[in-house]
Amino acid sequence: MEKNNKAIVVFSGGQDSTTCLFWALKKYDEVQVVTFDYNQRHNEEIEVAKEIAVDLKVKHHVLDMSLLNQLAPNALTRDDIEVTDGKDGGLPSTFVPGRNLLFLSFASILAKQIGAKHVVTGVCETDFSGYPDCRDVFIKSLNVTLNLSMDDEFVVHTPLMWLDKAQTWALADELNAFEYVREKTLTCYHGVRGDGCGECPACELRQKGLEAYLEQGTEVNR
Repeated sequence: MEKNNKAIVVFSGGQDSTTCLFWALKKYDEVQVVTFDYNQRHNEEIEVAKEIAVDLKVKHHVLDMSLLNQLAPNALTRDDIEVTDGKDGGLPSTFVPGRNLLFLSFASILAKQIGAKHVVTGVCETDFSGYPDCRDVFIKSLNVTLNLSMDDEFVVHTPLMWLDKAQTWALADELNAFEYVREKTLTCYHGVRGDGCGECPACELRQKGLEAYLEQGTEVNR
């Protein structure tokens, strides 16, 4: 494959995708981002993504994926469904069936249009909620399928795949983006920026990782 230093990042404006954006900006000559509007629980996510894209001076694509909202009723697409963890081995109420399958497929179609060979996503198998479409085996399988479907040679990158949340904070720090990610991003399921509401599963996971990373730093400095 010819050398290609252009990438597109699947971007929600959250901790993980923003860390991936900083990672991509260090690695590639040109980076663009794509956000998907599927009538998610709070529109604030899209606004945050827009603001970060402007701030970091990257071209931002927002694609209409409202069909996903019609097909997949869950806590991220319906205000009347409570945000809950999975019970008895089941998936949490925030799981959107087919989301990463569709997002990465459309991101790759867009990548082909803009001449990018690299697609970056923040999925992670180490600290995740049991979502099947965050697994490494799924990403590798889809990467092959995307290349076959478009007769092209995309590479789907997952910089966070084997990192826990503390290690994700460490990566942001290595990229000189720790404070930016902590203050500017939106991870909270209830639409609260920065450290969030502190109560939903996304905030609890983020805060637990942050505390673990800060504690590691404290121990090193003792």
